[in-house]
Amino acid sequence: MANTVCVLGYTSDLVRFKTTEFVGSKAMGTAITVIVLLLIIGGGIVYFAKSQAATRQRQLDDVKADARRLVERLGGQVLNLTGTDTASKQALADAAERYNAAGSQLEQAQTAEQAKLVKETALEGLYYVRAARTAMGMDPGPKLPEEIERERAGKVTEHRKVEVEGRDYEASPNPGEGTPYYYPGGRVAGRPVPQGWYSEPWWKPALVAGAWGLGSMFLFSAMFSGMSGIASAQAWEAGYDAGQAEAMGGSDGGDAGGSDDGGFDGGDGGGFDGGGFDGGGFDGGGFDFGGGDW
Repeated sequence: MANTVCVLGYTSDLVRFKTTEFVGSKAMGTAITVIVLLLIIGGGIVYFAKSQAATRQRQLDDVKADARRLVERLGGQVLNLTGTDTASKQALADAAERYNAAGSQLEQAQTAEQAKLVKETALEGLYYVRAARTAMGMDPGPKLPEEIERERAGKVTEHRKVEVEGRDYEASPNPGEGTPYYYPGGRVAGRPVPQGWYSEPWWKPALVAGAWGLGSMFLFSAMFSGMSGIASAQAWEAGYDAGQAEAMGGSDGGDAGGSDDGGFDGGDGGGFDGGGFDGGGFDGGGFDFGGGDW
C-alpha cells in the first residue's frame, strides 16, 4: 500500500510539472508573438513616417523650384527695367519690394505651404512689372496664371475722381500722372480691392493693420458706386464673401472677369506690405537674372 501511495504521489507531481511546463511554454509563445507583432507594427510606423517625410520633402522641393523660377523671372525684370514716368517707376518700386520679400521668404520656406506663399509674392511682383511695362507703352509680356479671387474683386472700368472728407481720390483703368499707384486686384483684410490705377494706395493702411478704418466704406462707395462688376458699399462692408457674391452676380462677365492680365489674387497683399518681411536681407546674386523670359 505504501508503495502504491508513493507511485501515485510521484505521478501527481509529474502531472503538475508537465502542466506547469505547458502553461509556461504557452505563455512564452504568446509573449514572443506579441513582441513580433509589436516589432512589425513599429517597423511599419517608422517606414510610414519616413515615407511621409520623403513625400513632403519632394513636394517642398517641387514647389520651391517653381517659386524660384518665378523669383528669378521677377528679378530679371526688376534689375533690367527702368521706369520712364511716375506710374511705371512706382509700379517697378512695388515689384522690387515683392522681389525682395519673395527672396527672403524663399530662404526661410520649410514647408510646401510656405513655398506657395513665395510663389504668390513673386507672382504679385510680376503683375506690377506687367503694369509698369504697360505704363511705358511696352509689350506687357506673357499672361500670368489666372486666379478666380482676383477676378472676383473686379476692376476699374472708368475714370473716377471723388472727394471724401475733404480729400481728393482718383481711380482709373489706365496709368497717369494723377493715378500712379497700381493694384493687381484681390482682397485686403477680407474685402475686395478692384484692379486698377489709383491716386494713392488707399488700401495700404488696412494691409498693414489687418482691418479697415471707419471711413473706408464711404471712400469705397464714392469711388465705385454703380461701376460694373464691383460690389456695392453695403456688400463690401458686410465682408469679402458678400462683396464677391454681389460683384459676380451683377457682372456681365466681361468687366469682372475679363482681365487679359491673367488673374492673381494679391491676397492680403500676399501677406505683404514690404514691411512684413525683411527683404533687405536677400542677396539676389545667387540667381542668374537674364531677363530673357519676356
